[in-house]
Amino acid sequence: MIENFLAAVSGEQLDALYRKWQRSEDSVPEEWRFLFSGFELGMDLPTSLNNKFDETAALKLSGVQSLIYRYRSIGHLIACTDPLSSCRISHPQLELSNFGLEERDLEKQFVCRRFIKERATLAEILNTMRETYCREIGVEFMHIENPDERQWLIDRMEPSRNHPNLTADEKLHILEMLHKAALFEAFLHRRFIGQKRFSLEGGEILIPVMDRIVSSSPESGITDIVMGMSHRGRLNVLAHILHKPYQTIFAEFRELNSLGFTGDGDVKYHKGYSSDVDANGKSVHITIAANPSHLEAVNAVVEGKSRARQDRYGTNGNSRVLPLLIHGDAAFAGQGSVMEVLNMSGLAGYSTGGTIHLVLNNQIGFTTLPKDARSTNYATDVAKMLSCPIFHVQGESPEAAMQAVGLAMEYRREFKRDVVIELICYRRHGHNEGDEPAFTQPKMYGQIAARTPVNFMYAAYLAKECGISANRLEMLEQNVNNALETAFNLPSKDVAVGFADRWSDFQKKYVNAAVETEVATEKLVTLARRLAALPASFSPHKKIETLIQKRFEAVLKGVGIDWGNAETLAYATLLDQGYSVRLSGQDSQRGTFNHRHCVLVDGSSEYNYKPLESVAREGAVFQVWNSLLSEFGVMGFEYGYSLENPKCLTIWEAQFGDFANGAQVVIDQFISSGETKWNRASGLILLLPHGYEGQGAEHSSARIERFLQLCANENMFVVCPSTPAQMFHLLRRQMLQTFRKPLIVFTPKSLLRNPLSVSSISEFSEGSFKKCIVSNGNISTARQLLFCSGKIFYELQEELVKAGVVDTVIVRIEQLYPLDTVELLGIVELCNSECRFSWVQEEPENMGAWYFVERQFRKLSVTLNYIGRAADSCPAVGSHHINAEQQIEIIGKAFMF
Repeated sequence: MIENFLAAVSGEQLDALYRKWQRSEDSVPEEWRFLFSGFELGMDLPTSLNNKFDETAALKLSGVQSLIYRYRSIGHLIACTDPLSSCRISHPQLELSNFGLEERDLEKQFVCRRFIKERATLAEILNTMRETYCREIGVEFMHIENPDERQWLIDRMEPSRNHPNLTADEKLHILEMLHKAALFEAFLHRRFIGQKRFSLEGGEILIPVMDRIVSSSPESGITDIVMGMSHRGRLNVLAHILHKPYQTIFAEFRELNSLGFTGDGDVKYHKGYSSDVDANGKSVHITIAANPSHLEAVNAVVEGKSRARQDRYGTNGNSRVLPLLIHGDAAFAGQGSVMEVLNMSGLAGYSTGGTIHLVLNNQIGFTTLPKDARSTNYATDVAKMLSCPIFHVQGESPEAAMQAVGLAMEYRREFKRDVVIELICYRRHGHNEGDEPAFTQPKMYGQIAARTPVNFMYAAYLAKECGISANRLEMLEQNVNNALETAFNLPSKDVAVGFADRWSDFQKKYVNAAVETEVATEKLVTLARRLAALPASFSPHKKIETLIQKRFEAVLKGVGIDWGNAETLAYATLLDQGYSVRLSGQDSQRGTFNHRHCVLVDGSSEYNYKPLESVAREGAVFQVWNSLLSEFGVMGFEYGYSLENPKCLTIWEAQFGDFANGAQVVIDQFISSGETKWNRASGLILLLPHGYEGQGAEHSSARIERFLQLCANENMFVVCPSTPAQMFHLLRRQMLQTFRKPLIVFTPKSLLRNPLSVSSISEFSEGSFKKCIVSNGNISTARQLLFCSGKIFYELQEELVKAGVVDTVIVRIEQLYPLDTVELLGIVELCNSECRFSWVQEEPENMGAWYFVERQFRKLSVTLNYIGRAADSCPAVGSHHINAEQQIEIIGKAFMF
């Protein structure tokens, strides 16, 4: 037996394996872990017993350790966590025979390693393992790589058998929250027949769980909770966790409330809310982010809001602010954005000190069963990528849920890492209250219809097992019903929406007024000098050192200031004025096109130095992060950050502009429409590299047409700056104007190094951002006006000069939206009656700005001709040669009239 097992390895190999195991048990295969555990346990036996080696005893000791390890690893597979299924009482891998143990060993004592007792009978060990890991809580934690974290959990679960010690008052409070959750839904069903509310019935356990999180927050030093969740149960959470008045919710069902702002509004189960809640005598500020129907889309927004608030609080910010996300089972397993957000949790630029994830498992997604919705055993398996604990809790066992919450809150406080609690329950009705689930799941919904609601089940348990009187229990229920009936007859309370606290200094509406963004030459030179002064011991790459000095010399001489220099100066001047700057995107520290270099790397030590930090006024912070390879998650994060901090220039940069379509949900549902739906303004900037240089369909177009299609009622800026000075003023304007709107900037690629695309110092120290730029020429005598935007201007200008054309004037429209039609009309009215007006673009006819601009000119009674590529289903050709030919053809047509 054991001799045969050991014969396969040499003494040296055995010794090396043993020492490796001593350093980390998980570093060797399972069979070796059992052998070495048994060996050390055998060494702990009295000397008299060691005089003669007992192979059977050693194997049994090893088997006991193996059994303990196995229960910790897979005990969750037979945990009784599904209220709709009978409980499994055994698992083949947990049979005693697998460990060389028998029934007659139950009363034998064994020496145990890393167990609550040094010596215990096998029966005691089995009882502890089954009670801890195979009841109403199934725990997955042995996949956690850090042995200290695993032991920390073991030390808090096994002594209590994973059962909380609750007082009678605490149990009654749980019942009260269950009554509030269940009776609220019943009341809405009765009073507002047929209206959608996306009921929480079947998952009422969520309310006491969230209540427990809030009430225990002060113990963990938490002062703020930022929440995100979808529509199911949202009204219940608003009412009972954020204490939104019942009468306000009822008024929304009656549609009696005004929006409280000018806009389109949204359905009641998408709206955000915030309030200060009493948690055992201490105040906790709770915010629930507004969200669309797109499941899990709000997750990144919540993380960004949380990080911004944590940054504002300073060094202990991640202890004070808790991100709390409520997921559905089908969405958690199915939506890729979940993985993107989980991946942020350990990254310096995006971490939030641990998020608590509550997965409300209805065991169905609309009409789709788990077997058709995921390839994994659990809906939560994607979270294992973080090596974090996952608690699977029976949705009709409130006390088990309280235990899981306690462990989750403690773990997050101790390790600053994510935790997942899956509440396995059911959905009593269909996807919405008008849907009939029995059409597709007749057996499941036959079971559900016969089940007693959890609030009444728990009340019966308290009466029978805890001896609480029937009168006391009935009064608790009656009080909840009375509160609902009373509120139904009360007038609605007005709720302030948006533009409070840090937003109170900002105007709600767009203002078409010039913003003074110029900076004195002396100040620019001073800042440029400080940016060029590197630490004495710091040695960057020689080319970067030369670049830095050239930038400074350009400012000093007042000519040849390029795009990278202008952008850096914009950030420097804002930081000098006390505004923070946060830039985030793929390769943003260097810049995709090698133009930015705002983080310098020492050639020897690889120490990172950020020159812009040296110019920040006290209180202002410069952050630039190379993001994870994600668009959806990171753009959503930065949008959330911008909501929380209107005095921070918050920027998301795409590697190439068209990559933004990976975050189309964020653009459509949050950035372009968040203010009109929820009265939540954002000053987020999207930097989208755009331009046709023969790099193919995926590296040419940032899809200008899609952004312009989303524009209405001055909801955002869409801009294509053509000079470094324009970029400088544009970035500064975003912070210095009196309101906040998202800013979409189509940034250059080849222009970054075009010697013609530079600016002089006077363009920075005088004037402001120009919405239109008219090139040299006499408009009144011109036979043609060419309107364009972006890079193509330089190609048109080059041809104009080369061909000696004197009767054409080129007009650059720098700000496509809001389009300054007054200024454009003024330009057009200067022209003679024979003048021809054309729009020139690189993009195909059905893309770019053409359709938008043509419609706006038509409103001015101006006819525009189109010059550009023919309509296409693809933004650009794959051939560099063909692209060049097309470009020559466009320029040629512009001057053929």
